[in-house]
Amino acid sequence: MPFDIRNKNYNTEEENLFLDTICGEAVLLDSYPPESYSKFNVKRGLRNADGTGVVVGMTRVGDVRGYHTEDGEKIPDEGRLYYRGYDVYDIVNNAAAEGRFGYEECCYLLLTGKLPTADELSEFNSYIGAHRQLPYGFTEDMIMKAPSRNLMNKLARSVMASYSYDENPDDTSIRNVFRQSLNLIAQAPTMAAYAYQAKSHYYDGNSLVIHSPRNDLSTAENILYMLRPDCNYTRQEAETLDLCLMLHAEHGGGNNSTFTIRVVSSTGTDTYAAVTSAINSLKGPKHGGANFQCMAMLDDIKEHVSDITDEDQIFDYLVKILNREAFDRTGLIYGMGHAVYTLSDPRAVMIKDKAEELAQATGRMKEWKFISSVEKLAPFAYKEAKGVDRIMCANVDMYSGFVYTMLGIPPELFTPIFAVSRLPGWCAHRIEEINVDPRIIRPAYKNVGGIRRYVNIDAR
Repeated sequence: MPFDIRNKNYNTEEENLFLDTICGEAVLLDSYPPESYSKFNVKRGLRNADGTGVVVGMTRVGDVRGYHTEDGEKIPDEGRLYYRGYDVYDIVNNAAAEGRFGYEECCYLLLTGKLPTADELSEFNSYIGAHRQLPYGFTEDMIMKAPSRNLMNKLARSVMASYSYDENPDDTSIRNVFRQSLNLIAQAPTMAAYAYQAKSHYYDGNSLVIHSPRNDLSTAENILYMLRPDCNYTRQEAETLDLCLMLHAEHGGGNNSTFTIRVVSSTGTDTYAAVTSAINSLKGPKHGGANFQCMAMLDDIKEHVSDITDEDQIFDYLVKILNREAFDRTGLIYGMGHAVYTLSDPRAVMIKDKAEELAQATGRMKEWKFISSVEKLAPFAYKEAKGVDRIMCANVDMYSGFVYTMLGIPPELFTPIFAVSRLPGWCAHRIEEINVDPRIIRPAYKNVGGIRRYVNIDAR
């Protein structure tokens, strides 16, 4: 009997049986023996056999380095991250030495390719500040009327809806894409903050608190200002969040979300559709959602280990995680390992130091030491569980979630803040893709299904 789409009960026994059957058939059909990939020289995950990424393009926006090659052999090295050729260590340290927030400078650098003068940066900050407010009616119609449990979905919807508020949304000229990019960089923090407030009110039963963004504050300050009922924050808290934004602003062209925006941009589509695709990519727990998963894993360890200062207990539980006997049964220690970095992740190094400062100020050093123990013990647990040595460093997710909790940022906002901070990198890569190589990206898939003869429906 056909399903009645007016029926509000979508979990009937008949429908569940139908879904189980059709899903089972698809799973059986779409499976391939491991040797098939080497037979057809398929680059799974666009990775070469040695784990390096398949080179599919060129960029001047950013660079991620974690090893060097000698005589064809991959040699581990200390991690380095470059924005337009400038070492991120230098960018961060100089902003700190000069006592100013650095995220906006990163935005300017990534988009234009040059470091701004004091006057240029001031003008840039004024422009961003003047465009933080959402369009008239946007908050009520696009955020409050359709709240979401998952804030990444709400952020994606808000960015996509911005198309309707743009008088010239489909123009892909560089000047117009710059305008759209700057407006999204300005408005995305407001979208994320309001999305959380709507979720907190409609799903969690809390009071609805909406603060208008201020044009005289930095991006980091505005996020804290809009999230907190009393709007209060310390300079140290704002500087810590600013550091997180700076370190997440760009990460080369090969990460999943940046590659996604380049693929989608290569079709000639509009900015809002392209940025939405990147947000949807970042949502995944294997990508931007890993910081949320990492904090959940750390909480799980604390629940099952009687003494978080006992490294033997921590080690044993990490082995259980790797053996798929604990936490989410994926066999992954979130926050450890990276596709490019080997000996160290520069983002993790800087955030770990900042996390220690904040932990000392907030009385949470016991937790910081616990996370440090997880970082130290994970490679040894991997050897115990897998029987092989593996060079494994902590990545940025190991400490970023902990920092966010110390800042009072709820877990639902961990990944949206990642998305907010990555916007300048995404937009810079989109502009480069449009400007330099407007050829549609079209890789190939090897069809291994063969040719079959169509059978009349009465003979099936």
